Amino acid sequence: MPAETALITGASSGIGWELAELFARDKSNLVLVARRVDRLEELATRLRQQHGITVEVFAQDLSIPGASDRVLEFTRTKGLEIDVLVNNAGFGTHGYFDEIPVERQVAMLQVNVVALTHLSRLYAPGMIARRRGHILNIGSTASFQPGPNLSTYYASKAYVLSFTHGLAEELSGTGVTATCLCPGPTETGFGEDSGMKNTLIFRMNLMGVKAVAATGYRAMRTGRGQVVPGLMNKVGAYFGSITPRWIVRKVTRQLQTLPPRSGR
Repeated sequence: MPAETALITGASSGIGWELAELFARDKSNLVLVARRVDRLEELATRLRQQHGITVEVFAQDLSIPGASDRVLEFTRTKGLEIDVLVNNAGFGTHGYFDEIPVERQVAMLQVNVVALTHLSRLYAPGMIARRRGHILNIGSTASFQPGPNLSTYYASKAYVLSFTHGLAEELSGTGVTATCLCPGPTETGFGEDSGMKNTLIFRMNLMGVKAVAATGYRAMRTGRGQVVPGLMNKVGAYFGSITPRWIVRKVTRQLQTLPPRSGR
């Protein structure tokens, strides 16, 4: 059997970067996708040298409609069969729903929801035909609860979790698995990029990115449908699921407090 090929989106930093390291150590060939081609090339060069694997790089902004088709075209042009799809690309924006630019929110949904779904649909048939493969989707502890001041982001991650569980059941018996990794605050660029770096939720519980990636990687390899790394995150996800929503949303809002609106 030829070495597997894993396609990782959002591979230029954070969890995607660390997952690429883990796949490379297991001698998987890679296709790395992200916007920052310089970072992708840096990672690809090192992984080729250290592990003797093939690494292809494709610079693509997944917030652009049609981006998933361009990723598929790239892998077809290279003659690659994708055995593992890691939908890691995603972002969030901290702020009042009515004040965050609508273009930013639509782009967020395009990356977090549409591209993730589209890529899964494009690559799942080949995996099923070969009767082997994995789809690893990156959700969040946000998947388990509403998130005032990040309402669109939390909703997008709820979709990822629900979609993955449904897909996992559909794939049962095909030799292909679907796993959702649901990390809490993690030492990546997400906190700064989203504007959440100084919120209470980030200050009180921040996990290392290597540990998060390793947890997701193990869960994917063993075919688990869902994994939440870290004890505090597990507890938070559990209580977020069983506590009445009106309580959860008020607590979450306090953990993600914004300054009062102007004029109040």
